[in-house]
Formats: sequence, C-alpha cells, structure tokens
Amino acid sequence: MPASMLKRLARQFAAFCGVGVIATAAHYAVLAVLVEAGGVRASLAALIGFTVGGVVSYVLNRRFTFDSARSHAAAVPRFALVAGVAFVLTGILMEVLTTRAGLHWLVAQVITTGIVLVWTFLGNRFWTFRDAA
Repeated sequence: MPASMLKRLARQFAAFCGVGVIATAAHYAVLAVLVEAGGVRASLAALIGFTVGGVVSYVLNRRFTFDSARSHAAAVPRFALVAGVAFVLTGILMEVLTTRAGLHWLVAQVITTGIVLVWTFLGNRFWTFRDAA
C-alpha cells in the first residue's frame, strides 16, 4: 500500500475517532437533558440520545471523514446496517468476554470498543461511504 494511501487512511481514522467523540457527546447531552430537565425515563432518553448520536455520526463522517458523494438514499441503509452489526457484535463480545472469559465488564467493554471501532471504520470507509463507480 503506497505511503500516501496509508497517510490518508490514518487521517480518516483519526477524523472517525474525533467524530465518534462528538457523536457520543451529543448522545449523552440529549440523554442528560431529557432525564434531568424533561423527566423522560432513562431507557427512552438513552434511545433518543443514541439516535441523535447516530445522526451526528452519519452527517459528520459523510462530510468530513470520508467526503463521500454517495447519495443519502444509498448511504443511510448501509450506515444503519454497519451500526446494526456493531450493535450485535457488542452484545456477543460483551457476553463472551464477561461470562466465558471472566473479564471485568469495564475491561471487556474497552476490548469490545476497540474491535467495534475497527469494524465500523472499515465498514463505513470501504462500503457505506465508498463512492459509487
């Protein structure tokens, strides 16, 4: 792989991580406001926050991380599928790492986050936001 391509991939990965921080902040902000100021049940507020974080992630990654010209009609279902696989993968990994491997939940979550981060980056980079030929 040429050095220029590796440099671009590293830049995209860094941007992807930065977008993840912003999306997570949006998720938590919505969650906190809905629970503390709105009196919304935490479980419902978390789902609303998750949705807001997902929208933030999609918009920022599409525009700034991958600069994709793929239409929303083509990209949104792909983004949702990558996120859905990440959701299932998170559940499986957490179950295996905590109950079978006996790891503390926080250690398991750190390992899971790393694996899911790589999956979502690669899935979004090479499938969701890859420009149509």
